[in-house]
Amino acid sequence: MCFGGIGVIAVACSVVAQIEDRGRSSRTQPAPLADHHQHLWSPELATLLSSTPPVAAARPRTAADLIAQLDAAGIKRAVVLSAAYIYEQPSRAVDAPAEKVRRENDWTSRQVAQFPDRLIGFCSVNPLKDYALDELARCARDPNLRRGIKLHFGNSVVDYHNSGHIERIRRVFRGANDSRMTIVVHLRASVTQNLPYGRKEALVFLNELMPAAPDVVVQVAHLAGAGPWQDEGSQQAFAVFAEAVEKRDPLTRLLYFDVTTLGAPATPETAQRWAAMIRRVGTERVVFGSDATLSNVTPGDAWAMLRKLLPLTDDQFRAIAANVPPYMR
Repeated sequence: MCFGGIGVIAVACSVVAQIEDRGRSSRTQPAPLADHHQHLWSPELATLLSSTPPVAAARPRTAADLIAQLDAAGIKRAVVLSAAYIYEQPSRAVDAPAEKVRRENDWTSRQVAQFPDRLIGFCSVNPLKDYALDELARCARDPNLRRGIKLHFGNSVVDYHNSGHIERIRRVFRGANDSRMTIVVHLRASVTQNLPYGRKEALVFLNELMPAAPDVVVQVAHLAGAGPWQDEGSQQAFAVFAEAVEKRDPLTRLLYFDVTTLGAPATPETAQRWAAMIRRVGTERVVFGSDATLSNVTPGDAWAMLRKLLPLTDDQFRAIAANVPPYMR
């Protein structure tokens, strides 16, 4: 899968040439009401990304840039997830990272404030850091960031089998719940560190972390994945949530999923498997997202590609396009 999941920052490369033709067939279909997974890059963060692999050149991406792309796609609103957590990625050597995390969150706040009727801002933090709760509380006081927080387990190298890690994240979940902040979480454990990820890890998330945030929406990014569609661990993880929803587990009451992906599944069977699991969790729980890609793929392109890649019905895509989770109402 060639989407920009920012832990392993990937770009939609080989599929870009196919998007324009594929998009034409989808233009008669309604555009999503919102893009629920977007990022902006401050000049400072763009410089950091450009200085470290795998990104060769990243340019700043502003709210105005995003609004232009949303307008071109006919999308009314977007959720901007601060990428401040990147400064605390263990593989990066960053001076004064905590200060830069705060600065990036503040920059994101100022950007979304320019378009208050179109953009909703979420702050972000590495949940394993000692200052995570303080930064969450600071963001909760910011009118442009108070609606939610983005956590990236892969980028932060969260180990589901480290009890200390789980306890720290549990505290962040409780803090977000107390502040009534939606949690958008990239569940996929670090690919570069080869951390285990699959059914067992999804059960840890469901049974040990979800109870700490019973009153707020938890939005699982990338359908619980972050790499190729054929990644077995991601499929196992998403299947856990599908089973829990089917059993009407109360822990899934406010659980949503963003289908933020680009790139073709390895086989038609893989695509069918994902579509079947989406139907199991229910399209009413699935929202569209396009992510910040470091190529020329736009939100409109991403929606067109998604419609071509997943074997869902037109009615099911219309349902996903029309979904508006509670935090956007």
